[in-house]
Amino acid sequence: MRLMPVRYIAMVIAIVLFFGSLIYALLFDSAWWLFIAAGGLTALGLRDLAQKEHALLRNYPILAHFRYLLESVRPEIRQYFLEEDTAPNPFSRNQRSLVYQRAKQAVDKRPFGTQMDVYKSDYEWINHSIQPATVGSHDFRITIGAERAQPYSASVFNISAMSFGSLSANAIRALNQGAQMGCFMHDTGEGSISRYHRPDREHEPGGDLVWEIGSGYFGCRDEHGRFSPERFAQNASSPQVKMIEIKLSQGAKPGHGGMLPGAKVTAEIAEARGIPEGIDCISPSSHSAFDSPLGLLQFIEQLRTLSGGKPTGFKLAIGHPWEFFGIVKAMMETGITPDFIVIDGGEGGTGAAPVEFTDHVGVPLQEALLLVHNTLVGAKLRDKIKLGASGKIVSAFDLVRTLALGADWCNSARGFMFALGCIQSQSCHTDRCPTGIATQDPLRQRAIIVPDKAQRVFHFHQNTLKALAELIAAAGLTHPADLRPHHLVRRVSANQVKLVSSLLPYLEPGQLLSEAETTASSTLPEVFARYWPIARADSFSPLR
Repeated sequence: MRLMPVRYIAMVIAIVLFFGSLIYALLFDSAWWLFIAAGGLTALGLRDLAQKEHALLRNYPILAHFRYLLESVRPEIRQYFLEEDTAPNPFSRNQRSLVYQRAKQAVDKRPFGTQMDVYKSDYEWINHSIQPATVGSHDFRITIGAERAQPYSASVFNISAMSFGSLSANAIRALNQGAQMGCFMHDTGEGSISRYHRPDREHEPGGDLVWEIGSGYFGCRDEHGRFSPERFAQNASSPQVKMIEIKLSQGAKPGHGGMLPGAKVTAEIAEARGIPEGIDCISPSSHSAFDSPLGLLQFIEQLRTLSGGKPTGFKLAIGHPWEFFGIVKAMMETGITPDFIVIDGGEGGTGAAPVEFTDHVGVPLQEALLLVHNTLVGAKLRDKIKLGASGKIVSAFDLVRTLALGADWCNSARGFMFALGCIQSQSCHTDRCPTGIATQDPLRQRAIIVPDKAQRVFHFHQNTLKALAELIAAAGLTHPADLRPHHLVRRVSANQVKLVSSLLPYLEPGQLLSEAETTASSTLPEVFARYWPIARADSFSPLR
């Protein structure tokens, strides 16, 4: 028999005290105060179990109130004894609070001035205009794959890749329903399309999906783990699937595969991934369907054709520059271009990753985005390819910064987890997530009431875009696509600031084509002068 979970211990103690004190009071006609107190705690615990607004209270009846009590005196405790509200890693208290407020439709304003040190190096801001613009709608959209048979009109803010298996069934349901309500896209993660990504009823619309295909080819693999065109076409034909994304690497652990132990491969996970139930599930560190930049582009073209002309692209964390340069050279050689590229910054998160990979592998988002944007501009390909970006993006200013540096849209994973109620307990890898988000424990995930959390996902998205509209209007702009690096200012020392456009090397259109492929070039930034000449379209290895 399964033992009572420890998280219910306070509830059990309250019930025992209630009945014990009742018997004692009746026998000795005393200690009625204990009976009343125990009765109050029992009633509180029952209310916690029955309410549907707070996942933490449903999973930790009575006990969770101590957390909220501590939160109520948090300013004093944290100010004198613990970390600051602006301590940034992984996410600051201020960042999390902003998401909670916007998700719950609470007041997201702040009194008494900024808590940021505006004279600290790397502080950034957006310059405003004396003549602000008028923005008609906050529903900012871009078209991806405009020349394809099934182009997609995408929001500039979307849910980043998180697989069913890493997240619970109810978390996936809530995210997808929120995406459907707000008409924005929900990336499946490499765990493929599960039953929980689909609507509950046959004729009910589901949220727009970006089907991410990793090295395990989950949802489109044969019995040997190789890519299966037939199974891919079957899944890709779903009207709910709007785009196809090949995952080359992810920011949290680039160049690293993974294994889901057989004990965790449930019938539902096996169904979604197309793998045997109860058998170890391997995600290789590299793809078997291609082994060169040319092969990657041919694979993209194959998926685009099999999907009926849906926008198809790839996601990667930048590593060796010559590898991405080789992909761009393959585009120039074949004339095949992806419809989009998603750049995942090295600061990205995941449910579990080796510490060394989390801390020291992968280029951070700003540098990675700049490299990709510059390369495509220099090769005169930028207007053919849309760029997405992900990596610690939760606020409207995060969106402004990233869009100004060259992205067309942004994705957020942990931001939408906060909208679901994540408290950053950092227990994702233990299967004991206290809010039921990153767990497969059926008791824990029941705390997520899907309709309520879907509303919060929707509100977080809407209110963040409204804040974005206010920011760009203040800058005198009418659409995020008008943002440029010169709109941003960065402090480089205590008494010196510079426009971001002057700090970052930007290529001119076609500059990579006009420069001789030699390391003697004096006009190209060093990364291009050194690595562009040795990049190869036929191999990810450099020329020697």
